[in-house]
Amino acid sequence: MARARQRRSGTAWRRGAGRRLMLVIAVLATSTAGALAVQPDERLSDPALEARARKLSVELRCLVCQNQSIDDSDAPLARDLRLLVRERLKAGDSDAEVLGFVVERYGEFALLRPTFGWHTLLLWLAPVLALGGGLYLAWTVMRSGRRLPAAAASDGATALATSPSAPLSAEEKARLERLLSDER
Repeated sequence: MARARQRRSGTAWRRGAGRRLMLVIAVLATSTAGALAVQPDERLSDPALEARARKLSVELRCLVCQNQSIDDSDAPLARDLRLLVRERLKAGDSDAEVLGFVVERYGEFALLRPTFGWHTLLLWLAPVLALGGGLYLAWTVMRSGRRLPAAAASDGATALATSPSAPLSAEEKARLERLLSDER
């Protein structure tokens, strides 16, 4: 008995160790994915310019992937945009000028975090409005749920069908007895 318990606990430990190893591998794979997107031939020799380029690349959306920055994407268009950012930085543009150039060329969609303005007001307020609407809907449903038994009590037949504490009629008791005796 004790040996069987030891074997089971050892198997469980090994199974848990395998899961932990898979988790570590997954974390390492996802944490290094961004570092693999920028190729060595793209990097600038000046570390300060390269740091600025990486900072800007994180703020720009890959127009192919649409849910990744160009720093994380392996798409050819993302590579072209990374090279464009580095070219503009080497030409002496400021960070704002580089972002402005990309937005002028590809539109504001190229920014992962769009600017706050009248034309993007709904975009910024949509999560707050959706949350508020969901809370209001939940509140009205809960409120109407509390009033349901009172409304059902006005209708005698509905009150018996919906109220779990209403006593059974003689006919319902007889039917219940027949059903229970059929099961035996």
